[in-house]
Amino acid sequence: MRVRTATVRRAGGAVLGAVALVAAGVVAQAAPAPAANADTLIVVAVDGDDAAAGTVEEPLATIQAAVDRAAPGDTIAIRGGTYELSDANITIATDGEPGNPITLGPYEDEHVVIDGDQLPASHTPVGGSIPRAERGSIHMEAAYWNIHGLELIRGPYGVYCDGCVGNEFRDLTTRDNYETGFQLQGASSDNLIANLDSYDNHDPRKNGESADGLGIKEGSGAGNRVTGARLWHNADDGFDAWEFLSAIEITDSIAYGNGVNRWDFPDWQGDGNGFKMGGGDEDLPADHTLSNSIAFDNAADGVTDNGNPGAMDVSHTTTFGNGDTGFQVDRSQSTLTANLSVADATPVSLGSSTSVDNSWDLGGDWNEDALLSTDPAAITGPRSPDGSIPSAPEFLVPRDGTPVGARF
Repeated sequence: MRVRTATVRRAGGAVLGAVALVAAGVVAQAAPAPAANADTLIVVAVDGDDAAAGTVEEPLATIQAAVDRAAPGDTIAIRGGTYELSDANITIATDGEPGNPITLGPYEDEHVVIDGDQLPASHTPVGGSIPRAERGSIHMEAAYWNIHGLELIRGPYGVYCDGCVGNEFRDLTTRDNYETGFQLQGASSDNLIANLDSYDNHDPRKNGESADGLGIKEGSGAGNRVTGARLWHNADDGFDAWEFLSAIEITDSIAYGNGVNRWDFPDWQGDGNGFKMGGGDEDLPADHTLSNSIAFDNAADGVTDNGNPGAMDVSHTTTFGNGDTGFQVDRSQSTLTANLSVADATPVSLGSSTSVDNSWDLGGDWNEDALLSTDPAAITGPRSPDGSIPSAPEFLVPRDGTPVGARF
């Protein structure tokens, strides 16, 4: 067993997840996972000891030590604080089991931050590469984990998951990482990413060319789903499905303000799409779906097929104020239904894709005056208690009630 070292300091903050002790030593968790008995609870704390029992009274000191002890059905509960990774990232290689996952999250309502700024790969020089094993403050090659309620900052990726199956990731924040905030790739299937906030991720080594909010790329596997994601102010794209060759389902998500050089990189390479729905060197098809989502104020396209020739389905999605095209689907065989474009440089580039009941099909003046509100304050504010994106019933909604675009 490898024991990783870490420096930790206690910190307060907002509630990001919950693991609660109840009577008779039973643990209940906010994310949907089975309760664990006291003998399967592994506790980590800033003042712990990796040689300790791993209980509430005698916690471990590092998350890695807890991960190394965990078995199917166990719950790792992390006490509040900032855990500064120094010599190595957190590596997850043990599988849970279907219906008996391993759970990793905060203890009760405590705020847990994992800071990867001291990891060597976080400061890879311009033009350098990050060794595969060093990608991610959490580097994961495992199945059937429930990971929730953590904030991952300043690492070489926040979460990097390769060859991952049947995992649930809920209520995570990945910000200010030196590569993509959350990346899923390889032979990965049946993963759920819910209520992810991923922002300000940037990559000095590539001058902004690679750091997305969320990437599901360079791989394949059925059943991967994204819901309730907010992806903003990332150097490259909000969402990127580059060379992922199986269908991904994206719902109820928002991508905004991506592709702007907020870090004064000297040779800016950020793309700046809201939702990049595939593409690759071979341009192989993948039939992704996007519904009830919004892309606004991105430097390039709101939604783009990026050369993916597949038959994608894009419905009830809104693009607003993007620097290039709202819906760029002229290299795919997509179907666009009941979508809304307002104030984009160009509403749509359709090619041979199919367009049904979209704003540009309906005619009329689709400008800012046609909308109830263009103020994003509500939808970009604190999440609801259940982790969902806050309600914004007027944001980018047609004033006359025309049933096009997203609703939150």
